[in-house]
Amino acid sequence: MTVAEHASARDKVFIFDTTLRDGEQSPGASMNMQEKFRLAQQFVKMKVDIIEAGFPVTSKGDFSCVKNIADHVRGIQVAGLTRCHLRDIDTTWEALKGGENPRIHTVLATSDIHLQYKLRMSREQMLELAVASVRHAAKYTANVEFSAEDASRSDLDFVCAVFAAVIQAGARIVNFPDTTGYALPDEFGAKVAYLKTHIPNIDQAIISVHCHNDLGLAVANSLSAVKAGARQVECTMNGIGERAGNTALEEVVMAIRTRADQMDVRTDIVTEHIHPTSRMVSTITGIAVQPNKAIVGANAFAHESGIHQDGVLKHRSTYEIMNPSDIGLSKGSTLVLGKHSGRHALKDRIASLGYTLKDEELERVYLRFKEVADLKKDMFDEDLEAIVMDEVLRVPESYELMSLGAMSGSKTLPTSAVQLKVNGEVVRGAALGVGPIDATFRAIANLTGTQSTLLYFAVSSITGGTDAQGEVMVRIEDSGKVVLGQGADPDIVTAAAKAYLNGLNRLEYLKNKG
Repeated sequence: MTVAEHASARDKVFIFDTTLRDGEQSPGASMNMQEKFRLAQQFVKMKVDIIEAGFPVTSKGDFSCVKNIADHVRGIQVAGLTRCHLRDIDTTWEALKGGENPRIHTVLATSDIHLQYKLRMSREQMLELAVASVRHAAKYTANVEFSAEDASRSDLDFVCAVFAAVIQAGARIVNFPDTTGYALPDEFGAKVAYLKTHIPNIDQAIISVHCHNDLGLAVANSLSAVKAGARQVECTMNGIGERAGNTALEEVVMAIRTRADQMDVRTDIVTEHIHPTSRMVSTITGIAVQPNKAIVGANAFAHESGIHQDGVLKHRSTYEIMNPSDIGLSKGSTLVLGKHSGRHALKDRIASLGYTLKDEELERVYLRFKEVADLKKDMFDEDLEAIVMDEVLRVPESYELMSLGAMSGSKTLPTSAVQLKVNGEVVRGAALGVGPIDATFRAIANLTGTQSTLLYFAVSSITGGTDAQGEVMVRIEDSGKVVLGQGADPDIVTAAAKAYLNGLNRLEYLKNKG
């Protein structure tokens, strides 16, 4: 058997991406319809098998986002999460029914902790409700998944009984989550193996796993489950999600690919789209990827130690177990575009980064690109992504920066004069502060009439050089809602103002979204 034949003969592991649902539950990571749609299109390019587009019953906005993706995105299964309530299932199907083989994903907890304290029902009641819900969902589609929330802390024989019953009722995927990130890899793998040998009709369903990263073991637990027979992994790009996050898609996929000798399974993921997708998720959500993050971190293929550098120069495999190009990363390349570049070259380069822009969007990006190119000697991929974020991927703007003038110095009282467009009306104001950024934020707060609290402020250089764009990230809170704001500009005070306004616009979007 050839290598190619052996690879095709391996069992396939289905990749179920829940960035748009569980990932969006990260504090401040709320996405609008346009942002979710762009990511859905990117996941199609990656050949993700299933995307969980949202939780349709939670709000009109989420329903619309799921429906928009189901109606218009092809080449991928679109799933919607629903509680085991018949009306919720009906609503979820209304959102999904225009999709290509859409999936209803029902969830109900099985652990005694959840049954006693959250659901306030007996095991018998839980089992009856789970079966009724799956049977109801199966009237709409044969593509039904049932998740036993907190399964890893549940009585395993009870989970087996529940899974056997819901499979008989029509579920074709049964998900065994480590909801609290409590399990250890050997333990979790053993539990999945137990399911395979103690559920009489398990041959009629795929075992799925959904692991959280509270102990930093989500990827390890997922891989252990795959070794034990699970054939679907639920994950998110960059591992984002509630609390410490979820299983990172890129880590699971590249572990399976890199250690095929041990895993003996495959995925259909086009790994060359991993890095562009990671950047897109980070840009849209405002959640930065830590530099030492596996696979997609800035330092993942960086070598500072002299010993390491010497080895890599002699042969890459001495310290690199993956080729950067395998994840779509052209190591050390610069973007050969400048102020004389045309729209066609710019469009091609943006497309290679994973962004598909409409003509009017490209025109806005092109004009901004020309402005930045006049100020910078070299333009990098990261510069382009920052421009796309500023011009295309922002939430609807109630507040827009028109102009800004800040003054500061060792013997000068920091002052900032700001001109904004607030709901279409141009307003002007000035404020003093302990520094130019503080003065700018005070002026913006006065003009917008907002009373948000700044929880976090970070500034970084997008690329090298003194002419680099500065990138500012802020986390702000208002009335219990926490959002992230992001802004980029060669002038750091302007970048800070853009980030703050981006955060305020996200707050307004959440308020309007309800």
